[in-house]
Amino acid sequence: MAVHGGVRCQRPGCAGRYDDAGGGELYCDVCRLAPVVSADGLLSSPATEITGRVPEDERAGRDGSSSASGSAGEPTRQMPGPAVPVPERRTDSVAGSGASGSAASSGPSGSARGRLGAGLVTVPQVPRPDPHTAVLERPEVPERKRFCSRGDCGAAVGRAQGGRPGRTEGFCTKCGHPYSFVPKLRPGDMVHGQYEVVGCLAHGGLGWIYLAVDRAVADRWVVLKGLLDTGDEEALAVAVSERRFLAEIEHANIVRIYNFVEHLDPSTGSLDGYIVMEYVGGKSLKDIANDRRTPQGRRDPLPVEQACAYGIEALEALGELHRRNLLYCDFKVDNAIQQHDQLKLIDMGAVRRMDDIRSPIYGTIGYQAPEIAELGPSVASDLYTVARTLAVLTFDFQGYTNVFADSLPDPEHIEVFRTYESFYRLLVRATDPDRSRRFASAEEMAEQLTGVLREVVALQSGEQRPAPSQLFGPELRVVDTELMTVEEGAGSLLGARGAAPEAVAAGGPVLRPLDAARVALALPVPRVDPADPNAGFLAGLMTVAPAELLPALRSAPADSPELRLRALRARLETGDGPAAQALLSSVEAEPAARAAGDWRRVWNRGLVSLACGDRESAALAFDAVYDAFPGEPAPKLALAVCAELLGQLETAAEYYRLVWTADHGFVSAAFGLARVRLAAGDRGGAVEALEAVPEASIHHTAARIAAVRARLRQRPPHDALLDDLQAAAREVARLAEFGLDAGRREQLATEVLGSALDWVLSGSHGAPPGGGRPPSLLGSALDERGLRFGLERSYRLLARLAQRGEERIELVERANRFRPRTWV
Repeated sequence: MAVHGGVRCQRPGCAGRYDDAGGGELYCDVCRLAPVVSADGLLSSPATEITGRVPEDERAGRDGSSSASGSAGEPTRQMPGPAVPVPERRTDSVAGSGASGSAASSGPSGSARGRLGAGLVTVPQVPRPDPHTAVLERPEVPERKRFCSRGDCGAAVGRAQGGRPGRTEGFCTKCGHPYSFVPKLRPGDMVHGQYEVVGCLAHGGLGWIYLAVDRAVADRWVVLKGLLDTGDEEALAVAVSERRFLAEIEHANIVRIYNFVEHLDPSTGSLDGYIVMEYVGGKSLKDIANDRRTPQGRRDPLPVEQACAYGIEALEALGELHRRNLLYCDFKVDNAIQQHDQLKLIDMGAVRRMDDIRSPIYGTIGYQAPEIAELGPSVASDLYTVARTLAVLTFDFQGYTNVFADSLPDPEHIEVFRTYESFYRLLVRATDPDRSRRFASAEEMAEQLTGVLREVVALQSGEQRPAPSQLFGPELRVVDTELMTVEEGAGSLLGARGAAPEAVAAGGPVLRPLDAARVALALPVPRVDPADPNAGFLAGLMTVAPAELLPALRSAPADSPELRLRALRARLETGDGPAAQALLSSVEAEPAARAAGDWRRVWNRGLVSLACGDRESAALAFDAVYDAFPGEPAPKLALAVCAELLGQLETAAEYYRLVWTADHGFVSAAFGLARVRLAAGDRGGAVEALEAVPEASIHHTAARIAAVRARLRQRPPHDALLDDLQAAAREVARLAEFGLDAGRREQLATEVLGSALDWVLSGSHGAPPGGGRPPSLLGSALDERGLRFGLERSYRLLARLAQRGEERIELVERANRFRPRTWV
């Protein structure tokens, strides 16, 4: 919504309204704060203390760091367990298709694909500008951004009164704490005898941030940022000691901390401490987002693939901090800068140790996890901030600091959510109100976000970049490669010379029904949890037959969840559904099984339900796994199968399309997509899916045979069939050259020639006008006489190839019935 004068303030508890302050600036007439999203759609990141008193970005300026005091008490830290439980869905059937509508705009052009975006997308480079251009000509802090820096106060200071401008230095009238918005360092000042100040870059929560030149190290550019509460030597020593760990962090995506120095302020005599940091030139994600404008002047959200690229880089940086037992706490659009084709976290002011329960907590409303005030920061709360940043970047997220401060809008109202369901599900899991249900680590979230990005790229461009899954093995077998079968009555109907066209057409190919138990066993199998005590033992039993596997499992050195899940699968493969259900119940009853990998338990619940005919329960289980791992194809394939069995063909088609578009290694998705498209009357779409199965696949020939049958199945007599007949004939000839055996080749030829004879007998609808010699089809003239000779020839060849006498006699009789009457 556009913010204008007279609109109520967005801040909870404030009764003010936004008024124009002149120069196009809007602010509340009570709290004196600017709106979160300005009238022209610019993003801002108002940071707050965890008690929600004063939006810190209004006092922090461009740096945007905020210090939350310990007023909420000393929060206890509760880290998530080793595995995140799978959220249960509350729907009664398979989830809606989700990914509908047109794809988002194509990936941006410019640089070659590099590090940013895992090599999957092209992100426009941001060149490093001349550092001099970043220096402020007149370093001033607007009055509306002046607040007391004492953590438990935050009162407005330095405001105009009685027509006089506000003071830039003085004491807070509420708590007496001194304040100053005048830069302590001036151009030319030498700090620590090494760093020559060039000027001010921005004003942050800890004061001014300065650009300087390191005269002792090759005149490199550096940034000086003040330390909190270092007015005397003892306080400075404590501050330096507490932050010394930052200098140990070396990572390509994290700004480098070079040094901690002290400087005597000649005007006050105080000893001030500064962090010396790497200078990162480029653009923050906030500036990149705000620079994108629509023709109407509104902010144009980033393409989802570009935002995902940023998210993957940010998660890699956070993962490095987490491995060092550190938390970042305040990730947002302000605190990451793109320089060339790399993303860097630039503000380390909020970083804290995981076991620190005393230091001030930093965070920003709209990005900060809701449990911070009660439980304190954690790995899960860091991941929450990344998901919120992705949301802010990818759509016009109105109200993300108030109405939707702890939630996401309904996907019905957000186009990017409707178009990319997997992206939406990723954000939902990463921002779950219960942090134990979020991703367990930055690595896990990055893996799933990369899978989502692969899917997005495939949907937009058709370019596939599949990668092996860390959770599921490859597709074991294709659910159904036959697709359809031929009614036995076709030959006798066609053999009756002069039979009615309606009777002839009734004998075409028909779809095969799916076997739910067979489908369940064809789905990808979860990889064995490497932490399971029987992981090595089970690895040696991968190729053992089901009947031999159960006795072998009894010799395992110890009982474990993975051992029972392997026995459960063996029971399913031998057709013993009740025994598999009993094993599943025993696994679900053990808390240790849940801790070792709850999602595997839910996945196997879906398999057992599907094999036992409970399709609704199977769909709910697979949907929960999709919630947990939105970047994985396996749960989408399972959902597609369940939807097909439940008769929800539109949903099935959408999930089959998602899987097949992203990875042609899942051939079951191609056959499934063909089945549901045929059922919906989309014959061309079914053929397209089947003919896309690559030649490298062992199912290539089966897919091409199915494509031939898909062109011809159940065609009404009035159809214009000529083009499909000719295409089918060309495919049969191609398959013969490709190595199709003679028996299947001739069987396919009889189907093509039989369909052609039906078409000719029904009036050859769609045939080109005019006389002349009829066209040829598989070496036979495309008229009744030629087609009958062709069918006779094929059936006699099939008779010679037949293994059983009864079959040979039947094929010869068919050949005789099709043979036209001749004088010889």
